[in-house]
Amino acid sequence: MNQITPPPKLDLIPASAPFSDAQRSWLNGFFAGLLSPDVATPLSAEQGAAVMPAGDGDDGEAPWHDQTMPIAERMKLAEGRPLRRKMMAAMAQQDCGQCGYNCHDYSEAIASRSEARLNLCVPGGKETARMLKSLYEELDKAPAAKTADKTAGKADAPAPAVTVTIAEPGRSRDNPVQATFLSRRLLNKGKSEKETYHIEFDLSESKLDYVVGDSFGVFARNDVGLVDQVIALLGASHTTKVNGKTLREVLIDDVSLSPAPDTLFELISFITGGAQREKARALAQGEDPDGDAATLDVMAALQKFSGMRPHPEAFVEALEPLQPRLYSISSSHNATPGKLSLTVDSVRYVIGKRKRLGVASTFLGERINEGEKLKVYVQKAHNFGLPQDPKTPIIMVGPGTGIAPFRAFLLDRKATGAPGKNWLFFGHQRSDCDFFYQDELNAMKTSGLLTRLSLAWSRDGEKKFYVQDRMREVGRELWTWLAEGAHLYICGDAKRMAKDVERALVDIVAQFGARSTDEAVSFVAELKKTGRFQADVY
Repeated sequence: MNQITPPPKLDLIPASAPFSDAQRSWLNGFFAGLLSPDVATPLSAEQGAAVMPAGDGDDGEAPWHDQTMPIAERMKLAEGRPLRRKMMAAMAQQDCGQCGYNCHDYSEAIASRSEARLNLCVPGGKETARMLKSLYEELDKAPAAKTADKTAGKADAPAPAVTVTIAEPGRSRDNPVQATFLSRRLLNKGKSEKETYHIEFDLSESKLDYVVGDSFGVFARNDVGLVDQVIALLGASHTTKVNGKTLREVLIDDVSLSPAPDTLFELISFITGGAQREKARALAQGEDPDGDAATLDVMAALQKFSGMRPHPEAFVEALEPLQPRLYSISSSHNATPGKLSLTVDSVRYVIGKRKRLGVASTFLGERINEGEKLKVYVQKAHNFGLPQDPKTPIIMVGPGTGIAPFRAFLLDRKATGAPGKNWLFFGHQRSDCDFFYQDELNAMKTSGLLTRLSLAWSRDGEKKFYVQDRMREVGRELWTWLAEGAHLYICGDAKRMAKDVERALVDIVAQFGARSTDEAVSFVAELKKTGRFQADVY
């Protein structure tokens, strides 16, 4: 993945600009990321207003709606807002759909008490869950219509009721369907440092369909080896009955064994004493007494408090539900009806001497067998899809597994005979072992479906070279496509790649569009506003 040196702290938004201190801080950070440290230039307040994230028309702007912003900064920007807006700021702000809502609707549902689950924000993790719990407790304390909204001048009245309807089968995490796992194929070759698979499913039994740009929700299962180690640490039997199932079945299928939840540490504090009790209480409150809180999954927590033997039923109740994982779909229903594919990196890393595994990625990469069924659903995309006019040219920037939706776009345009031009920027570490779908993409290039294919390999030379570097090299042609009305898409890492690509885009617009930096920033903001610049980032 792309590594960059953080830009220096710059005071880009003047104190006289019509923003609060928190808003100025956020804008300065945002524009520092947009501008190269070598060419950073102070921007006007008008520039800031051009790209500040738009609100939803409820309480004004929502400047915290940025998935790269730390939660402390998001909460500072939400100071003085109604509780439902603070709840939105607490979320990871990706509108990824893993919670079954978008961030705005999830916060409204919690605030209206139509949704009692406070742990559905998968990207936000424990930080978001803790903050939502704290804010939820304030609902009973805040007198309705009495606490003034200091920012918007509105009362902190209860949020409007949210009507929750059960989606049709296969369209929601709460109503999944069965799909059949067909196959996996390793996409890397040789001495690649990665392990990436092309995964295929059969949807014919469920009759589930989808549109390119949508995501696929997968209910994975925990690794049996990890489960058995947890049971051994509990000193329990595999066959102990919990909620009508064996303990082993529950730990495999129903609960998360990833980051240890606060409720587990609360349970531990109830059945231990002395220094151990104080340490468990501190962890339950979000503190880090030993500097290892970030590494404590369920097994590590049991090892940390060795000899602790909670009753299996109490132990299970203290754990979080096993959440589904969402992946960008890399196939087209129009091209292969009844089938669906994903492009998945297997996640593996070591903490101490113990190997940790990504639950869903290694489940798909090695543990599920051909012909087995699993629970799945399709998550409709939020503002990420092909242009309505098939003649519109598209530019796609997707390094690594970010290629997934763009493979789908290309296959769909081929199946529907869309005449628009297609330009793909793809990159990874090494050309000889990390060129995903190489034969397929070269065939598309030969046939004319793929008008341009621009590649970037970060480890092939002495100097690292990324997709944004390739974009700058062909900036004149890229600008020409944009001037002709092309839509631009990016998919991949939000914190580094996406920001670098957007910074390159601003520079290209300024240089080849004969615009000032001010005007280039406004141009890119307008692309976003009109749907011509769309992102699927995580």
